[in-house]
Amino acid sequence: MTTTRVALPDGVSLATRIDGPEGAPWIILSNSLGANLAMWDPQIDLLTRRYRVLRYDQRGHGGSDAPPGAYDFDMLVADVAALMDHHGIDTADFMGLSMGAMTGMGLALAHPDRFGRMVLADAKSVATDAYKAMWDGRIATIRTEGIGKVAEASLGLWFTDDFRAADPEAAEAARRMIAATDPEGYISSCHALRELDYLKDLGAITLPVLYLCGGEDKGAPPAEMRQMAEVTPGARYVEIPAAGHVSNINRPEAFNAAVAEFLGL
Repeated sequence: MTTTRVALPDGVSLATRIDGPEGAPWIILSNSLGANLAMWDPQIDLLTRRYRVLRYDQRGHGGSDAPPGAYDFDMLVADVAALMDHHGIDTADFMGLSMGAMTGMGLALAHPDRFGRMVLADAKSVATDAYKAMWDGRIATIRTEGIGKVAEASLGLWFTDDFRAADPEAAEAARRMIAATDPEGYISSCHALRELDYLKDLGAITLPVLYLCGGEDKGAPPAEMRQMAEVTPGARYVEIPAAGHVSNINRPEAFNAAVAEFLGL
């Protein structure tokens, strides 16, 4: 299927793609910072066995608009709700990674009646002072040296050294994906991450949640994600060995196996 654009009530258009059989239950996939909907390619064959899959580029990313000004998670959550309304989706399962998973936390809290199972991968849930300072530094880097500098540096976070050595083509494709992100859209998204504050609310989530984490994830360390699972009622935690921050690309077989078990695929 082809990528199409959906205009939201606030005038922003988001790039979307739908795969899978008509009439099947829906699942919505939300990308990480610096990625686009293509990051989910390794999961599509698995998910379309059962689901009608809606992928989209978060605002500021891929083929979506990049309106100026700081974004926040209330805005990113509202984007998903508007996409669901546009497509007539009453309820859906959800899968997000990093920024996409943080968006999922907001959806679980704000719209629990519209979602079933949630897979939340490689994500933090609260911005510490050090985390905020890191985003300030990244914004400054883009301003002074361009997003290409961030794209190159991000690969060491996204993937393990072994993966980059074994599959340099995949690593290069990821670098190009990041580098193609609108710099202002990236910066606007950094502001949302800088103000992340969901940890205190995770105990109120009532949906079934699977937290997935790469065992070598430096961006969302396993210890933090285990804590998130502990405070989320009934949540599961699965750690993917030898995977960095973007575990669904770094170790797709292990990632998919955990997702299949949780979603009953």
